[in-house]
Amino acid sequence: MFTLANPPAGFTQNPFPHYDDLLQNSPVTPQPDGSFLITRHADLNAIYRDTTTYISDKKQAFAPKFGVDTPLYEHHTTSLVFNDPPLHTRVRRIMTSALTPKALARMEPGLIATVDRLLDDMPQAPDLIEDFASTIPIQIIGNLLDIPMDERGPLRDWSLAILGALEPTLTEAQLAKGHRAVSEFKSYLQDLIARRRARPGDPDTDVLTRLIAGDVEGQLIETELLHNCIFILNAGHETTTNLIGNGLGLLHDNPDQKALLLSDLALIDSTVEEVLRLRSPNQFGNRETTAEVSFGGYVIPPRTNLHLCIGAANRDPEVFDNPRKFDITRHPNRHLAFAGGPHICVGLTLARMEGRIAIARFLTRFPDYALSPSRISGGRIRFHGYTSLPATL
Repeated sequence: MFTLANPPAGFTQNPFPHYDDLLQNSPVTPQPDGSFLITRHADLNAIYRDTTTYISDKKQAFAPKFGVDTPLYEHHTTSLVFNDPPLHTRVRRIMTSALTPKALARMEPGLIATVDRLLDDMPQAPDLIEDFASTIPIQIIGNLLDIPMDERGPLRDWSLAILGALEPTLTEAQLAKGHRAVSEFKSYLQDLIARRRARPGDPDTDVLTRLIAGDVEGQLIETELLHNCIFILNAGHETTTNLIGNGLGLLHDNPDQKALLLSDLALIDSTVEEVLRLRSPNQFGNRETTAEVSFGGYVIPPRTNLHLCIGAANRDPEVFDNPRKFDITRHPNRHLAFAGGPHICVGLTLARMEGRIAIARFLTRFPDYALSPSRISGGRIRFHGYTSLPATL
């Protein structure tokens, strides 16, 4: 039986054959701890849209994992992604008001300038993660929160440590690193927020100023404000890094599709969607049942944790023709890379814009890039990408 706590050898590097097997032979798989792994697209789609039977609150699941009254527990039970209304509604409304199409359009020239500067300074033998993909979202989110440039150095390491704590199993060292990252990030943000309260920015472009101000229905309390600033960085950093890195990897490994895109850059939007489908940056979501439900012949009791395998659902042959093929012209492409329902990713338009601009401008500048065989996968279960992607330009 497939278990997330003890996956097969090589799973983190290449989980996809295992997903195909689960879809065909065990689309609902019980886990030793009483949870269930769900892989079919139709099941995930239904779960995401039913916020009464399936909730996002993770207090029950995270208490034994992190320990109550710990930094990681406080963060992951306060941030937007693991919450339900009313907190989810309030925070999402404020964030959405800051990420309007008009606001995103104002961000685009700065994003293009950031990408072009990185391309101008690119060494001949870069690591496309370290020198390109991971730098873009840090700068964009830093701009969103108006974090001074000389204070952005620790952001990536904090984000990796906090998100790394969401893996199914953790060592004591990983747990300690995650707790420390939350505490250090909170301490930094308390100082940044105090400075911003003293000198507010433009709420049309400064998300932190908007979050501090709240809206006509009220403000966030300090704990909510701190942890949802952390969430903005975490949600937009690793996933966007993976989107860009996975896209460059797939295009390199599928030269026919790379040539097709180079011949018609109007295909960049559908290319980004296909990268999101085939190599979803976030491979898993979670929900908890509030009532008895039935899936795949199993009766699942209330208060059961469900592992929603986005990476498998996006390869479901019931939804996608030839699902293993990387096809940048695929249409329609009803992937679940951004989840679905009321919890669909609040930053999805920004992530798409970053992926579109970064991949297209890199490919135009360096159409003949070659990746080294020494590329290193991220080694994570929940998040899928590369930690190192050496290349020759």
